[in-house]
Amino acid sequence: MTQGRQGPPADVQEARRVADTLSAALDAKVYPDSVAAEAGALVAMARYQGNRVLVFVTAGEEPPSAADMWQVCRTTINLGFAEVAVFLAPCSDVNAAVIRQAFPWAGPQMIAGRPSIGLGDRLGLATPGHVRAVRGTGYVPMLAQQSIREMGRTGRQPQDVMDDATWGVVQAGFRDGFGADADHLKTDHDIYRCAEAGFTFYTIDPGDHVNNAADNLDAGALADAFNALPWDALESSPADAQASAGKVGVGLPDGRRLTLDEPALARAAVKYGRAVAHTAALYRHLVERFGRGWFELEVSVDETDSPTTPEQHLYVAAELARMGVQWVSLAPRFVGRFEKGVDYIGDLADLERTFIEHLAIARAFGNYKISLHSGSDKFSVYRMAARHGGERVHVKTAGTSYLEALRVLAGCEPSLFRDILAFARDRYETDKATYHVSADLAKVPPPEGLDDAALAALLDDFDARQVLHVTYGSVLTADDGARFRGRLLEALRTHEEAYEEALARHISRHLAPFLES
Repeated sequence: MTQGRQGPPADVQEARRVADTLSAALDAKVYPDSVAAEAGALVAMARYQGNRVLVFVTAGEEPPSAADMWQVCRTTINLGFAEVAVFLAPCSDVNAAVIRQAFPWAGPQMIAGRPSIGLGDRLGLATPGHVRAVRGTGYVPMLAQQSIREMGRTGRQPQDVMDDATWGVVQAGFRDGFGADADHLKTDHDIYRCAEAGFTFYTIDPGDHVNNAADNLDAGALADAFNALPWDALESSPADAQASAGKVGVGLPDGRRLTLDEPALARAAVKYGRAVAHTAALYRHLVERFGRGWFELEVSVDETDSPTTPEQHLYVAAELARMGVQWVSLAPRFVGRFEKGVDYIGDLADLERTFIEHLAIARAFGNYKISLHSGSDKFSVYRMAARHGGERVHVKTAGTSYLEALRVLAGCEPSLFRDILAFARDRYETDKATYHVSADLAKVPPPEGLDDAALAALLDDFDARQVLHVTYGSVLTADDGARFRGRLLEALRTHEEAYEEALARHISRHLAPFLES
C-alpha cells in the first residue's frame, strides 16, 4: 500500500452509505467510522463471520502487494455506479504494520505536551469505547498502554498491545492521534521488547531500587547508607552531594521556599539515590535506541511503601536534571491510598496541600506533568487536581475498563459473570499480594446467593470491585485461556455496542472535571 490522499469520505452520510452497501454485499457489519480513502481506494473495518477483518475496495483487479494482506476472501460487487473488487484481510500483525505505514494516524504519536489520559486495555477490545469518550475533547489518549506485569498476567506481548490499539483506532476512524505507553518498565530488556513494537512513551519504574527503610533510619544508619550509595553511577560523591544542600529550591504558591538541608538531602538520597541512578541508566538505553527527542519518558515512584514527600520529589527532580535526563511526567507516591478500582482513601486536605507542592516542583523543572497512577475511579480527587493542575495532570487508568467489561457481562451474560465471580473469590487472597488493596473477601457474596438483577450492583461495591479487579490475570489465563478468556471476548464482541457505551460513559466521568476546569 502506498501513501496517497488519505482520510474519511467527504461526509458522514457518504461513509454510512458506503458501509451499508458493503455490509449488504458481504453479509458483514462494516463500521461506518472506519471508512477511509487511501491511494485512490477505500479501506474499512468489518465484522465478518464473527471476526474483525480489514476491507480494501478498489476499481482494479489486483490486491495491494503486501505480504499477509488478503487471505480471508476476494470478491467483486456492484456499487450501482461502478463494479469494484473487494479484498478481505485478517487483522494480523503484518497487516497492522502495513496500515500504520499507510495511515500515520493509525500508529502512536508523541504527546508533546498536549493534555493526555492513560487508557489501558487488558482485553484488546476497549479502544473504540475509549475513543468514544475522548473524541472532540482535545485530550490525547494513551490507547496502547500496558505494564510489563499486566502483559505477563494476561499472556500478551507488546506487539499485541500495539496492534489491538491500531485496529481499534481504524475501526473507530480516530484520526486525532494516540499515544503508546510502555508502562512500569524495570529493565533494559523490557525497554527493548517495547521498542521493537513501536512504543513511543516509556514509564520507568525504579521501585525495586527505592530504600523504603530510609524514612526511619537513625542518624548513624543514615550516614552509613548515604556513604554506601553508588556514587559512580550517580556521577557525584558524598562531598559534592552534601555541598549542594540548600542550593536548590522551589518557590511555593504560599510564598514559602522549599529546599533540602543536609539531613533532608541525605534521607532523600538514601531513599531514592539508587532509583535515580537506575532511571538514568534506562534513559540512556532509550537515547541509544532512539536518539534524544524521539521518545518520551515518565518516571514512576508510586509503588513504594511510604509517600514521596515534596522534599524527596525535589531531590529526584534535581538529580535527574543534573544527570541530563529529560522527562515529561512523574508519578509520586501520594499521601493517603490510591488503591485499585476505588476512590481515594485518606485526608483530602492533606492530599491537596502536598499536591500543590508537587505541582510547584514540576513547574520549576520544565513544567512536566504530575501523573496519577492507579488513577481510575478517584472521583473525589479529580476536581481538586483539575483546579490546581489542569492539563498538567495525567490520569492513568487500566483495570477500570476491565471492570466495565464485567459490568456488561453482569447485565448481558449473567451465567458467565457468575462463573468469573466465583473464580475471582477463590483467587483473591493469592492475587492481591502484589497490589495495594484492602477489600474484605467476606463482604463479597458468592454468586449463588444473588439474583441476576443484583449482579451489576457488585460493580459499584468497594470490596467486589477490588476482588474482581486484581484477579484479572488469573481469570484471563485460567486453563491457558480456555476457561474464561474466549467466552469473555466472544461475549463482548456480541455485545459490542453495550461495551463501547459503558466505557464511554465511565471514562467520560474521569475527564469531565478536567474539561470543566
